[in-house]
This record gives sequence, structure tokens and C-alpha cells, in this order.
Amino acid sequence: MKKILAIIKKDTILRFTSPMEWMFFIILPLVFIYLISGGTNQDRDPRLTLAVANLSGSALSQTLIEELSVSSAVQPVLADYEQAVKDLEQLKVPAILIIPTDFTGEALRSGAAQLDLRVQPNSLNSLAVEQAVQLAASRVSSLAEVARVSTDRTAEIQPFASEEKRQEFYDQAFAQAQTMLSEDPDRLQRVSGSTPDPIHYDAKANTTAGQMITWVFIPLVGISAMLAYERVSGTLRRLLVTPTTKATFLAGTILGQGLTALTQMTLLIVFGIVVMKLKWGQSPAGLALVMVSFTLAAAALGTMLGTFVKSEAQANGLSIMIGMVMAMMSGCWYPIELFPPAIRSAAQALPTYWAMQGFLDIAVRGQGPAGVLLECAVLLGFAPLFFTVGIARFRYE
Repeated sequence: MKKILAIIKKDTILRFTSPMEWMFFIILPLVFIYLISGGTNQDRDPRLTLAVANLSGSALSQTLIEELSVSSAVQPVLADYEQAVKDLEQLKVPAILIIPTDFTGEALRSGAAQLDLRVQPNSLNSLAVEQAVQLAASRVSSLAEVARVSTDRTAEIQPFASEEKRQEFYDQAFAQAQTMLSEDPDRLQRVSGSTPDPIHYDAKANTTAGQMITWVFIPLVGISAMLAYERVSGTLRRLLVTPTTKATFLAGTILGQGLTALTQMTLLIVFGIVVMKLKWGQSPAGLALVMVSFTLAAAALGTMLGTFVKSEAQANGLSIMIGMVMAMMSGCWYPIELFPPAIRSAAQALPTYWAMQGFLDIAVRGQGPAGVLLECAVLLGFAPLFFTVGIARFRYE
């Protein structure tokens, strides 16, 4: 056991001597997961931000803001005048809307009401913002016109006792028109499709699982480079003069890299839980089964590959190529449902496919240990196959 621990310690020190190894071990995987999945803002409002400086504070300006809030193109955000102008100058918002102090019902009735809309120059979003503001202003103008006509017709039938009574009736007519407009029935009949979508894609879960498999699988296949280096440098030959058996050497090498891979996956899973808000923790036992099964299968593949390569450089090149091709074909980069049927069928011969399905069963489909038994069984079937070939072909020189 001491010899196995010594080999694990030696391999770990050699692997993490270079600062670049830490980049590939944890930093780059986290960056790729965060960026490819769209960060943590997938649930944010997709509308364009429109900073609104309401200098009027009138009921009419509030109605305009309410109309903008139901727009499908812009999201109004209240701000003071100086801050709104500063945000536009610093390109923090694509546009700002300034509602002047004289934006009132009286100004609207007299045709003197105006709005100040400012957009970023040469912005592709300016047209969408302008149309959204024009639509909201048009709706408010229509409400005011309805209220004006109602008030004038009422005054023709029975004059108001005072101007205050007239304004009170106008306000009531305006509010009633706004209510009726909001309750206006759809002119088009919308029919939802009854055919369910067979593809259930979760960008965060797929990206996290796919990137985790990619970044962990390649170093495990890279065990082949370690074996090639030890063989070419003569280290394995010198082991012949020590009481270290082939089993001890392979156990130390494979166990060390396997523990490192499990540590790496654990860190990425914790990142997924804390930052990406994924449901990795709903089945720790099932998650552990997939992690261990995947690690054994990938380490076994690296052991087998190490008996075929001639040099460390050849092993490194093959490890990266094999890892990327297997990851891509297994749906680690794109949803596998988008691939042709032939590719999807061929992918089932790859350990990365079954690892991806196992992780998605837990993170997306809510499965437990019983739900990932098939994936783990297939992965554990790859392991003895690859190990058998690798051990049978293992040579000290």
C-alpha cells in the first residue's frame, strides 16, 4: 500500500508542477461552463432596457410607463435624469426616455405633449425601441382621445357644474377606457400544438455535464502519455530491479489519476450547484455511481491506449483527439438529438455517451441510483474490457 501511495504522490506532484495544469484542471472548465451556458442570466428579462426619467410625475406619465411595461420589446427602468444620461453615454443602456415636466393631460389634449427619446448612435436596437415607445404613446393618446370625446359628449347632454367636475369625469373616463383596452379580446385565435417536443434540453445542465466530461475525460485518457513517458525514460525498466509488481505500478498510476478526476468533477459539480443552480444534489448516491463508473471506464481506455503509443507526444495528441471526437459525438457539446440517426447509434459505443446520459438523468430527469443503473453497467462493462487489453499488452520497455 505504501508503494501505491508513493506512486500516487509522485504522479500528482509531477502533474501539478506547472501552473498551466491548474488552468486546465479547474479554471478553464469553469470559464467554459459559465460562458457557453450563458452564465446565470438565462432567466433574465430578454427585452431591451429602456431607462425612463419621469420628470412629470403626472398620471399620464404613469400610464405611459405602465404601457411600456407590458411591451414585448423594451423593459422600462426608472432612473433620475442625470443617471439616465450618464448610463447612455457609458453605453450601459441602449436608450433612455425622458418624460418632460409638461407631459400632462392638458398638454396632450392641446397637442403640445412631447417625449424625448435618446438612443445609442448606430445601434441596431434603436428601431425596436422607437417603435415600442411610439406604440405605447399611441395607446396613451388613444385613451386620452376616448376620454375627451366621452367628456365632450357628456357636456353636450348636461353641462358640468364646474371645471373640477369636468376634470373628474375625464379622469374616470380615461381610467375606464384603459380598463376596457386591457380587456380587449384577442382578434386572432391561438391554438397550441398537441404534439409534445421529444427533446428536453437544459442549456445549463447540458453544458455543465458536457464540459465536465470533456475536461475530465481527456486527462484520464492521458494516462497513456504517462505510461509512454515512464517507458521511454526507462523508469519502468528500472522497476524490474525493485520488488514492485506490474499490478502495483498500474494500481498506483490509475488510482492516482482517478482520484484527481473525481476531485475535479466534485469541484465542477459544486460550482454547478452554487453558481448555475443545478439540481446535482438531489441524488448524491446516483451521482457518485456515475462519477466512479465514468472514471474507471476512461482510466481503462487510457491504460489500453498507453500500450499502443510509441511516445509521450503521440499519446498527448491522440488523447486530445480521441477525447474531443468522443465528447462531440456523445452530445457533450451539442444536443445529441440534433445529430443524424447513424451518429446517435454509433455514439452508443462510446463511454462518453453513457456518462452524458447518466449525468443528465440526475440533473435534468430527476433520476436516482435505480435510474442510472443501465448507464453505470455499460460504463463498468467498458472498464474490464479496456483494462484486460491494456494489462495484457503492458510492457516495461
